[in-house]
Amino acid sequence: MTLPPFIRPGVAEIPDSLIRAVANAAIGRADVIPLWFGEPDLPTPRFICDAAAEAMRNGETKYTHSRGIPELRDTLARYMSGLYGVPVDADRITVSASGMNAIMLAMQALVGPGDNVVFTTPLWPNCLRTAMIMGASPRGVTLEHGPGGWRVDLDKLIDAFDDRTRAVFLNSPGNPTGWVMPGEQQQALLEECRKRGIWIIADEVYARLVYDGNVAPSFVPLAEPEDRLIVINSFSKSWRMTGWRMGWFTAPAELGHTLAKLTEFNTAGPATFAQHAGVVAIRDGESEVKAQVDRLRVARDLTFQRLAAHPRLTLSRPAAAFYAFVRVDGMTDSLAFAQDLVAKHGVGVAPGAAFGAAGEGHLRLCFASSPELLTQAFDRLERALR
Repeated sequence: MTLPPFIRPGVAEIPDSLIRAVANAAIGRADVIPLWFGEPDLPTPRFICDAAAEAMRNGETKYTHSRGIPELRDTLARYMSGLYGVPVDADRITVSASGMNAIMLAMQALVGPGDNVVFTTPLWPNCLRTAMIMGASPRGVTLEHGPGGWRVDLDKLIDAFDDRTRAVFLNSPGNPTGWVMPGEQQQALLEECRKRGIWIIADEVYARLVYDGNVAPSFVPLAEPEDRLIVINSFSKSWRMTGWRMGWFTAPAELGHTLAKLTEFNTAGPATFAQHAGVVAIRDGESEVKAQVDRLRVARDLTFQRLAAHPRLTLSRPAAAFYAFVRVDGMTDSLAFAQDLVAKHGVGVAPGAAFGAAGEGHLRLCFASSPELLTQAFDRLERALR
């Protein structure tokens, strides 16, 4: 494809989304079971929607603070403090227009041409693309897969650092693998990054979707408030608010002014009425989060039971998130396979190649659906594998 000369090379060279390449051809087909996007099948809880409607009726439809309304920042600070057992002040909280927007703002604040950012892979592709947009070089360190599931070799991760490494980006719990970085590795990495002056950008949007315990290990309780650490969270997954486009940072207070400026130049922040609904989601939504995890656990176990029994499929039971990352024996082109699967069998999945070279040979299935729908999808997948 010939690119128009007026597009900046670093942007023009970014590959198109392979997940969209599968989904865009079949979105809206009534016969397709869509397991391609990372999205719960159930709608946002009614009480959250009611809170947004009430806020709109009350006139909360105008511009507001670039870092988020004070009520939401205070609510998130209390939530983070209670969840991790350490004080988190509201001046460390900035509300963003989605977790994805938070990742982009973090890269805009920290990295530029000549820098590199270290990532673990396989990884949701949007994450490392943000470094590319800023002119930085992404460096991938491949997760290892064994009988105990996915793990990172911490020595290899640290060996990827050099004097141009500006940040290390970690998505734990991870998309697409469900990998969770243990707390002892987080502590060791934090200490190494302190010595080198390297930022840690921790994407923890799946922190509450864990199947053993209440929350995944986090850098938040390990770090000092002034550490070079940005933790990114989102309302999308745990509170089923994917279309609301709202997330938040926990970062050093000194970074707040910069994040406010960048927010002003990007989105000016999430919708005001959505932020008021976010207060209610955090304040009153704990039972919904726990109920969702219970439902996902059933779906996860069904997914593992069905897919692990197939002779051509290899996967681990994920410790967190809501994805099965499945290796398909004999499959060398995951995009072509996924396109054929949706066209001929009506099952939409994400091709493993979308998550980097380490993902080729795999498919990602989002199992945040009912057991009935998943059973139907797995029946179709088994027919396709014959």
